[in-house]
Amino acid sequence: MTFFARFFSLFLVTVMLLGSFSAYALNTIPNTLNVAGKNLVLNGVGTRTKFILSIYHAGLYLQKKNKNAQQIMAANEPMAIRMNIVSGFASASKMKHALNQGFKNATGGKTAPIQPQIDQLLKAAFSDKVNKGDIMDLVYNPATGTQIIKNKKVLATIKGLPFKRALFGIWLSNKPAQASLKNQLLGKN
Repeated sequence: MTFFARFFSLFLVTVMLLGSFSAYALNTIPNTLNVAGKNLVLNGVGTRTKFILSIYHAGLYLQKKNKNAQQIMAANEPMAIRMNIVSGFASASKMKHALNQGFKNATGGKTAPIQPQIDQLLKAAFSDKVNKGDIMDLVYNPATGTQIIKNKKVLATIKGLPFKRALFGIWLSNKPAQASLKNQLLGKN
């Protein structure tokens, strides 16, 4: 067998293994999520990738399915995003950087009005290590604000609809973290 044939065979086996691990991790995103006594339905699920690596799987939960990103971001109703970290490359510092960039993109660079809430999120969620297998829930309830939950432990509750709009805008704005993930969360793929 030539070098190219061996390399190609190894590449195919690797892709198949990564695909099966990915399918398993996607199955860890449940079809419903309970927020403030309301069952939210899975609107869409997708994968955040960087180059060829899957970083995390995400699910968007709403009261009823909706494909309109602007309506979802503006809505003052219970909703959630679940992130299942599937890569060891998702360090706390990389996640902080990505979220900071996401807030800038979602707000058109106008983060000043919500900067204290952004700082609260980053400190609460990423003071400790981020590990493969961690589950992060970003849960908005109009009565209390946005809860930041890591592995079923509430780390912070951040008040304010403008913060929630920007947070969900990281994935749903006109300049999302990843366009294909946005479409997946909206149930368009």
